[in-house]
Amino acid sequence: MMKQLRRSPALMLGLAGLTAFVVLAVIAPFIWGERADTLTDQTHLQASAEHWFGTDALGRDIFARTMVATRLTLLMCLATTAIAAVGGIGFGAAIWVAGPRVRALGQRVIDVLISYPSVIFALTVVAILGPGSGTSIVAIGLATCPAFARLTTNLAASIAGRDFVSTARLLGVSPARLLRRHILPNIAEPLLVLLSVAFTISLKALSGLSFLGVGVQPPDYDWGSLLNKGLEGIYLNPWPALGPSIVIILAGLAGGLIGDGLAAAVNPAAGRKRGYKAKVEALTSAPAASDSLAVADRLSVVLPDGTKLVDEVSFDILPGEVLGLVGESGSGKSLTAMALAKLLPEDLTAVAGTLRVGDLDLTAAKPPARRLATEIGIVYQDPSASFNPTLKLGGQLTEALRTHGRTAKKAAAEQAVDRLAAARVTLPEQRMKQYPHELSGGMRQRAMIASALLTSPKLIIADEPTTALDVTVQAEVLGLLREANERDGTAILLISHDVGVISAICDRVVVMYAGRIVEVLPIERLRAGDADHPYTQALLAATPTLHSPVDEPLSSIPGRPPHAASRPAGCAFAPRCPMARQQCHDELPVLTVSGTSSTACHAVDWDKEEAVV
Repeated sequence: MMKQLRRSPALMLGLAGLTAFVVLAVIAPFIWGERADTLTDQTHLQASAEHWFGTDALGRDIFARTMVATRLTLLMCLATTAIAAVGGIGFGAAIWVAGPRVRALGQRVIDVLISYPSVIFALTVVAILGPGSGTSIVAIGLATCPAFARLTTNLAASIAGRDFVSTARLLGVSPARLLRRHILPNIAEPLLVLLSVAFTISLKALSGLSFLGVGVQPPDYDWGSLLNKGLEGIYLNPWPALGPSIVIILAGLAGGLIGDGLAAAVNPAAGRKRGYKAKVEALTSAPAASDSLAVADRLSVVLPDGTKLVDEVSFDILPGEVLGLVGESGSGKSLTAMALAKLLPEDLTAVAGTLRVGDLDLTAAKPPARRLATEIGIVYQDPSASFNPTLKLGGQLTEALRTHGRTAKKAAAEQAVDRLAAARVTLPEQRMKQYPHELSGGMRQRAMIASALLTSPKLIIADEPTTALDVTVQAEVLGLLREANERDGTAILLISHDVGVISAICDRVVVMYAGRIVEVLPIERLRAGDADHPYTQALLAATPTLHSPVDEPLSSIPGRPPHAASRPAGCAFAPRCPMARQQCHDELPVLTVSGTSSTACHAVDWDKEEAVV
């Protein structure tokens, strides 16, 4: 991590300030120690050239005592911050990797602990164990732990949903390694900010306990106890109180500047962003052919309350086939694909009669991690989230080969360079040594395709792989996928909301709406605009073509898909369908096979009846 630090004015200023205090802590007892403890008859003197902060009731020099107190104060602050950070981050990380049940219980415990003011907690500990510097350190450290624990669990949960973490899970990375390699480096920035805040809080809290008389006890003294004594004669001489107050403020400011500077410098992409605040989202229902590569039979994705987000979807993918999965956002496309890759979020459950890729049974609780990692490749939607921003590209590309293929480091790197070159990534050897943010969006997506192909998978799942790219790069990425399909015979499941993208490279298309399949048809019919289902027809009408009149607006589909928990008893598209009759609202249409196509629509039967008449 330290290799990634970049120069930051705030960091430099904060480090300079803290360094000055550390030097002062080392040398102060040798320079001012005797003067700080010498009793004289010059009591309660005003500030002067000889005594910068005046003298106390025993004639001791207040400035000398403030300088000497730096050592004990800093040592106590550092020890307190260390207890808070190690204890809090350790506890938060432990409950995150322990599993959903332990995590839920641990988070409730954190919520309870954090609801109590830290000072009250610290005073309670001091009251039980007795006053003193050691007790103060333990009390404030433990009182600050819950803040670190909560931030760690919340940040870990947000990072856990990122694409590169899903990839690591697919590779079978252990929870501890996942935490160390992928989670903690990506949450280091806000934790460092909290670390600086904890240092400042510790400084104020420890000084506050000493000020109240329950912290450092005589003959020892820190800035807080000096402030306590200085207030006794503040109306006669304010400097005995102002001196310790000033150094407390300066030390806290140095800690804050270091945290802010580290937040801006630790991120490899900091050259483009400033500070923490800038960093701130079935072919049919019948059994599939025995020679199918991938099969999903009656696949449902279910919430804990029983709500079906995907409702008994059935399809298959033939070896070497490019199958398109199209539909509006919220239709269940990505959930269907992630169920096939065993990458659903923990709160969702996949239920299926059959769910397999080759002979790999995906209905098993724990399919072999090695086979999951090598037989299924993933190309995600956002190239910016596809890679871990804190790791260089080379290590991420070769992880699957080295972990599951037992390939030597050099050989894995050579294979990765070859794949990058095949994906038309320029200067592949150089890219291996770069961080993801140093590549353009199109270059990152090409690298993602190279990564997905590196283990020679049987199936590639491409989830909206062109959404974040411009039109020119979209065409290149689609060409690379088709190239891999033709060159290696790799089957592809391409997910998109764009009919034009699906038409470009797919052999067959599955249309989904509201968690169900409404139509399956060969790509020739889709390109010809020959669809049976009104929803597919509406999607085609809303897609621009080269022959579309420039002055004619595209049609739109009125309304929006229903929420999963409030889907109607009949056809979910009926409220938006211009052809809908009462039967559509009352009866759920069944996906019916007709030649090479399948449609779930009552209107197909009406056409047949009218033709007979």
